[in-house]
Amino acid sequence: MDAQSSAKVNTRKRRKEAPGPNGATEEDGIPLKMPRCAIGLRQPAPFSDEIEEDFSKPYVRVTMEEASRGTPCERPVRVYADGIFDLFHSGHARALMQAKNLFPNTYLIVGVCSDELTHNFKGFTVMNENERYDAVQHCRYVDEVVRNAPWTLTPEFLAEHRIDFVAHDDIPYSSAGSDDVYKHIKEAEFVCVLGLGMFAPTQRTEGISTSDIITRIVRDYDVYARRNLQRGYTAKELNVSFINEKKYHLQERVDKVKKKVKDVEEKSKEFVQKVEEKSIDLIQKWEEKSREFIGSFLEMFGPEGALKHMLKEGKGRMLQAISPKQSPSSSPTRERSPSPSFRWPFSGKTSPPSSPANLSRHKAAAYDISEDEED
Repeated sequence: MDAQSSAKVNTRKRRKEAPGPNGATEEDGIPLKMPRCAIGLRQPAPFSDEIEEDFSKPYVRVTMEEASRGTPCERPVRVYADGIFDLFHSGHARALMQAKNLFPNTYLIVGVCSDELTHNFKGFTVMNENERYDAVQHCRYVDEVVRNAPWTLTPEFLAEHRIDFVAHDDIPYSSAGSDDVYKHIKEAEFVCVLGLGMFAPTQRTEGISTSDIITRIVRDYDVYARRNLQRGYTAKELNVSFINEKKYHLQERVDKVKKKVKDVEEKSKEFVQKVEEKSIDLIQKWEEKSREFIGSFLEMFGPEGALKHMLKEGKGRMLQAISPKQSPSSSPTRERSPSPSFRWPFSGKTSPPSSPANLSRHKAAAYDISEDEED
């Protein structure tokens, strides 16, 4: 026992020291992952009538304080839990897990009531007693199974199986004309007879019970009937009439058509969504390209575009090419030499000398003629 407790302490220390995922520790409130472990039971729990008991040693109950403190390995605390366990579910498993973990060294004995007692005091069950025995046998927390367990616990039964504590939830269990079948165990008179307190309460798992599961099946009876018809069960096996059978088959066909229509609608929605996405992408690309085109067009043909500058440059070059070059102002001017007076070739004789006025008139006319010739 000391080795077990020291091992637990060591594992706790290692968990606190070793960081978890992303550097998290226990103090951060994030549950640390447990190492993978292949330890498990390979055999189902045995039945009580198949176990050989050693009655040579006297039976002495342990107190709650002794059980909580820990008992030797050869003397585990024997805890008893009973029930119907019809349609064995997680609520049953959690209750047995709590009973198993009540004390450090616990030997869990589970009693399962027979069909006769259950049908008389509670009602009809879905699973028969052998199926319920087998389901409890294969629960990992169970060490021993008592078949045909009594509906009400007696001192003789508790002494026969050497039970130290009885585990059950605290809610009164009314049945067999009693407000609570565990009332006599909880009361002080019974405690005084057997010693200190025997009742160890556990917590009930909310939201799951055998009655809840049956309610779900009854509520959705048509769904499960159609399901089993699909899986090959006959209408006779399901206690379904001929008309209901045909109705279920028709409903199944209608549901298939609805499913196909729904699939087509979903695919069409996906297609439309893809088309919309592509169209949005095309519009965005077209807008970007149009902006680029307009920008380049304005750069080329705008009021201050490249074409205007090109035209201006070309016009300037053309004007420079067309206009004559001006002579430099510093070049010397050429002086005209007076041209000789014009004479008619057929005039052989010299003209007689004229008067001074006529002479000046002749000189002026000759000067004009020489200018005309020069031009």
